[in-house]
Amino acid sequence: MNNTLLRPNSPRRARRIIAIVAGLAAASVALSGCLYSIIPESKPSSSSSLAPDTDGIAEDLLPFYEQTLSWTDCGAFECTMLTAPLDWSDPSAGQIELSVIRQRAESGSAIGSLLTNPGGPGAGGVSLIRDSVDFAVGSALQQQFDVIGFDPRGVGESTAVTCFDDAAMDSYLFDIPTDPRGSDGWTAQRQQWNQQFSDACEANSDGILPFITTENAARDMDLMRAVLGDKQLNYLGYSYGTFLGATYAQLYPERVGRLVLDGAIDPAVSGVDVSTIQAIGFESALRAYMADCLTQSDCPFSGTVDEGMADLGTMLASVERSPLPAADGRLLGADSLLTGIIAALYAQESWPYLSAALTDVLQGNPEIAFQLADFYYNREGGTYLDNSTEAFRAYNCMDYPLETSDEAKAASDARIAAEAPTVAPYWSGPDPCESWPHPPTGTRGAISAEGAAPIVVIGTTNDPATPYEWAVSLADQLSSGVLITRVGEGHTGYNKGNACVDAAVEAYLLQGTVPEDGLRCE
Repeated sequence: MNNTLLRPNSPRRARRIIAIVAGLAAASVALSGCLYSIIPESKPSSSSSLAPDTDGIAEDLLPFYEQTLSWTDCGAFECTMLTAPLDWSDPSAGQIELSVIRQRAESGSAIGSLLTNPGGPGAGGVSLIRDSVDFAVGSALQQQFDVIGFDPRGVGESTAVTCFDDAAMDSYLFDIPTDPRGSDGWTAQRQQWNQQFSDACEANSDGILPFITTENAARDMDLMRAVLGDKQLNYLGYSYGTFLGATYAQLYPERVGRLVLDGAIDPAVSGVDVSTIQAIGFESALRAYMADCLTQSDCPFSGTVDEGMADLGTMLASVERSPLPAADGRLLGADSLLTGIIAALYAQESWPYLSAALTDVLQGNPEIAFQLADFYYNREGGTYLDNSTEAFRAYNCMDYPLETSDEAKAASDARIAAEAPTVAPYWSGPDPCESWPHPPTGTRGAISAEGAAPIVVIGTTNDPATPYEWAVSLADQLSSGVLITRVGEGHTGYNKGNACVDAAVEAYLLQGTVPEDGLRCE
């Protein structure tokens, strides 16, 4: 890995993997794809005829807020396109399109709309609802809400960031530099590849890159709320979606309805610290996996957890020296193997597939490891199913100020080496945002959202991607923050089989019952 801010493309992908491959041989199935379910024909809901909410909207924005959506059937759902300003600070500067999907309330009478965001940044909310609505939102919420998924600006079926074709993306993500890791030649080659990627994004994205920011995406959400006819925003956001939701609350505290932010990101943490804390989080999750693996008969490791981790470090070093060829011609080096490992750490249910992958790597077979890496990048059969990698880069490079302090980077490297020794050798590298064609406009700082209704924040104690400490911090920053703690492994907490978390979230979203602050769900 390099020091790109590593966040999941979708907090629900790690659970989709289980549904997709259940009952199939791990060695032969690709760990990606879509889960489709047969859903009865949608029923009309009361929110479909509501007039847009234009109270307090500036005159130059009224043409956007007064638009009428034209819904069309798309399978068991309804789909539409929403027009938004390209530049919210200058609505006359152009327009973009936002793709929106709706599942009508199954009761036939919606209490309102519930917007959802699966994370990333760069994950598509349209495909989340279309392919796996049950993973996104529990049945109780589906009964009462019109469930809304959307692709944020720059993402998926909305006006999208476009960079490489499939072949060039394969080369960028999987090629191995010719010079030894950490050498001047290795660094120069990585920088060259980053520059080529950035240049392609600028050339192929039709001028939208400066406007792919979380603040603009949050303003898009308010437009969506209003055009759907809701006076306040009800929202369920996962992972990066918590930053999007918190940003919305900061911009529009008076329009906050019931917000749930699950797998929280701390908006005050710098980019360097995000990378540092995530490295430590994945090391912790890897140790939890190892402890469990060593109790299983098919575990490829033996001895103590420390001995197993040392052997895993040896495995990574081995493929670094001698990459393993796959049937499609790619070579599995340490970076791709670590990507596959990380993909499997998002959900404890994926651990058996990680064991299968590592067992095969010991035998010289990289196929399952590549399946896991492909799963992370949403790649299937040599084709990238979405633009999540491009959008991920675009948002992060605009949201996070560049940090060039050698002291800060040295301190980060030292902490990662001490607290995450297994992943440390493969974590650092040139910052890909140094070559981004536009300077960042985002800032890092605490979000208080003074005046907002209660905002529920969920943290999982051994979440590898968004460590628990971030949820504690965000709940403390928010003037109306309420913390729920899920004790366990994996990324995010709601709709993952913990009845305590699910009941608290659903009681809040459905009845407005605010959970006890500090509720701890074992």
